[in-house]
Amino acid sequence: MGDYTDGLTLDEQIGQILAVGFPGTTPSQEVVDLLQDYHVGNIILFSRNIHDARQIGALTHSLQMLAQRSGQRFPLLIMADQENGIVHRLGPDATTFPGNMALGATYAEHLAREVAQATGEELNTLGINVNLAPVVDVSNNPANPVIGVRSFGEDPRQVACFAAAAVQGYHDARVICTLKHFPGHGDTATDSHLALPTIPYDMERLQTLELVSFKSGIAAGADCVMIAHIAFPAITGQDTLPATVSPVIVRELLRQQLGFDGVIISDCLEMNAVAEIIGVERAAVMALQAGIDLVLVSHRSDRQRAAFEAIRAAVKSGALARETITEAAERVMQLKARYLSWQTIPSPTMTETPIQVSSESHQRLSEEAYALSTTLIRNEDALLPLCLKPTERIVVISARRATMTKVEDKFYSDELLAAILRQHHSRVDILPVSSRAVDEGGAEILQATRDAGVIVMATVNAHLDRLQARLMRCLVQSGRRVIGIAARNPYDLLAFPQLRTCVATYEYTRPALVAAARVIFGEQEASGRLPVSIPGLYPSGYRWEG
Repeated sequence: MGDYTDGLTLDEQIGQILAVGFPGTTPSQEVVDLLQDYHVGNIILFSRNIHDARQIGALTHSLQMLAQRSGQRFPLLIMADQENGIVHRLGPDATTFPGNMALGATYAEHLAREVAQATGEELNTLGINVNLAPVVDVSNNPANPVIGVRSFGEDPRQVACFAAAAVQGYHDARVICTLKHFPGHGDTATDSHLALPTIPYDMERLQTLELVSFKSGIAAGADCVMIAHIAFPAITGQDTLPATVSPVIVRELLRQQLGFDGVIISDCLEMNAVAEIIGVERAAVMALQAGIDLVLVSHRSDRQRAAFEAIRAAVKSGALARETITEAAERVMQLKARYLSWQTIPSPTMTETPIQVSSESHQRLSEEAYALSTTLIRNEDALLPLCLKPTERIVVISARRATMTKVEDKFYSDELLAAILRQHHSRVDILPVSSRAVDEGGAEILQATRDAGVIVMATVNAHLDRLQARLMRCLVQSGRRVIGIAARNPYDLLAFPQLRTCVATYEYTRPALVAAARVIFGEQEASGRLPVSIPGLYPSGYRWEG
């Protein structure tokens, strides 16, 4: 390999193959110690670290200056999960762009490239040089609680084309990108944040489905690939071995068979799929033995220090070859050398002028993409476009939702939907609904909505949530005029196939709901087409021809 690790001590090399997170909007003492004393060379940021553009610019700059003063040869890799859509880490100054399934619903792969480029430009402005995106998993299991709309769709050929387009967009912006979650997290019914999922299929199945998009992204020049915490017993021969620590998956499949020569990143080792089965410290060593280059420990400083110590002890005992550490550190530093230098680190402005992250062109791109993604799944009663008398009332049903995942850290109130609808019709009320009211048969709900001209309910993965599903069925069976907004997976119709009016937005974000309201009131056509099928009800929008 190259010469970037020449002269580095073992501790300095271990620091280059660890990525850590921390709490707060300024560098914590724990992360300062990790940078200075443990030579850690990579940082991951979450929404907990981000307030606004000025603050994040100052934070990333101060982290880089700490690393430079500690003698690191290259700037830090500073990474975030800016997938867009439901996984949106950046603050209020950044543009809200559609997530993957919304982009998939446009069937316009050029939008995936343009959105990736614009996202990369905004990340660069804030001093974030690595995006842990795009997700290139294939969404082929409606019961999947954690991927769903983070995927471009269910057709591996479409996902492959959009994956390549996104990689090209990030390259256009000079931002390092990451394909995830290898070798595929789409066909699971378990969230790896909570437990270890298993995919039972053999290599033939992976070659024809899960791996298609990864091959495409690698061919497009992806810099990094993230390994999933999923067991593949038909491939590894072990029932409870996460892919993250499997040499068969990492070295043989990704490195040798697929020919990927970039940086291989672990998913966070603090996720329960690893932490509760193997343990963070042991998993850090096993991941490196398997061929991982960059080990991610996102949250607790005690675990971060323990992982460092475990790696060092394994090298000194001979359980982990020093050459393995050197090779991994060399790949990470080669990646830094291609993209980063101390001369090009963004400096925060010292004036009162805020950092300009978004732009008019980015806002126009966002609006265009959301308009093209909004999907009218059903309009069987010709209720849309909605025509109401000024005296008629819209009631927005607001119920507790139990379907958010740990990867999400932004939450939205139904007040947002009501406010957007009021821009089109003045009489809009919200009805909070308790689980007790649903369990008692819904009579109280129906009484409270007896004079409503139309009822609107936004569902979030209702096909996985008993309360939302029962509530929608109650509304539909009442014979009232009901508009459903599938504000996450369109699979919700599996739970209430009798719903006759349904719009899919694929996410509960302001611009997605604004676009949906325009469709509901006839201000724009619904251009989107389902990029997934709804078993027993609908095929996907149309076959992908590429």
